[in-house]
Amino acid sequence: MILYCNFEELAAISAGGHRLVGEATGGDHPVIAPPQGLVDLEQLLPRLVGDIEIATLHDLRSIRRALSYLIADLGIRMDEAIVSQHPAAEDAVLAYFDYAHVRATLARIDQMGAEMEAIIELATGAPADEAAARGFSFLE
Repeated sequence: MILYCNFEELAAISAGGHRLVGEATGGDHPVIAPPQGLVDLEQLLPRLVGDIEIATLHDLRSIRRALSYLIADLGIRMDEAIVSQHPAAEDAVLAYFDYAHVRATLARIDQMGAEMEAIIELATGAPADEAAARGFSFLE
């Protein structure tokens, strides 16, 4: 399956993702395992050069975790910009658009995930468990 993304969506995901990954890896933090959403986001960043091929439901779930992790951060940053400045301040408006572009992408991911789960269940006669999510390919 293909996740079609426009320029603004790719730019918002890329900029926010690079910022979050940079913040997580750039400080003097004790050695701890990063959240899975951050790991997934770091793995997604090199793929943000155009529409994204999604081979398996497992891959889609990884992208979903990455975008969910990113959108949580973008929501906080948007709220902070609105409260600290003004709802119509340039930074607040830019933060809203970044949030909105990632949110729209996440909505399409959720729709694709439901479709992929339904196809797996129809083809195998069983729910899309982890083995099916990894093994059932949508690109062949």
